[in-house]
Amino acid sequence: MHLRSRAASAALLLASVLTLTGCSSSGDTKADAAPAKPKPPAASPAPDPADSTAPPAAPDPNAKPTGPVLPDTRLTPKTGSFKANEKQYLSGRVPEKTDPAAVLQTGQETCQRVERTARHDKDAAAAAIASGELAGARDAITYLCPDQKPILAAAEKGFPDGTRENPAPGTYRAATQTTTCTWEARSKDGTTLASGPETPPKPGEKTTATIPAGAATFTSTNCYAWLPA
Repeated sequence: MHLRSRAASAALLLASVLTLTGCSSSGDTKADAAPAKPKPPAASPAPDPADSTAPPAAPDPNAKPTGPVLPDTRLTPKTGSFKANEKQYLSGRVPEKTDPAAVLQTGQETCQRVERTARHDKDAAAAAIASGELAGARDAITYLCPDQKPILAAAEKGFPDGTRENPAPGTYRAATQTTTCTWEARSKDGTTLASGPETPPKPGEKTTATIPAGAATFTSTNCYAWLPA
């Protein structure tokens, strides 16, 4: 009699345990939910889907518009009049419903920056144009500050830091005095034709590079821009 009671109690206890276990595994939604996907670390190149898309780069204020523009006959300021060279600069450059004087001011400010920089360092002014930092400087100098054409001429023979295909052979100087400027010229098959600097530049000196004839690419790092030596 005691054996049957113990067996019945054990069976009842086992059934209760199994019932509780089953309820716990099926009813606990937190345990069943998939773990949250961790965000990439701050230094990870993978974008975080929760983050909004980065805003586009600001357009070049000196670039000519792609949409409708004011005809030359309507290029008149609210007061006074434009000079002939100013009208040449504005031609095809002023979007509809835009004050031509505001567009002219952008070009004038570009000229002022070139002039101000050139007074202290002509290389720095030319390098700012060659690097693309002063976008639109060509038209601004051509029409609004032609006295800066020597700066523009030097810039047009130069090129920015990075990789340049089919570079013109010759000797160039970097537009920076940093000691971390490095460069390499390669042939079409990838053979290194020249590289540098061969010796670190002294304080106050700029890195120079000689691009040999036949170079297919010229690649530089931390040099900002190159100008003819």
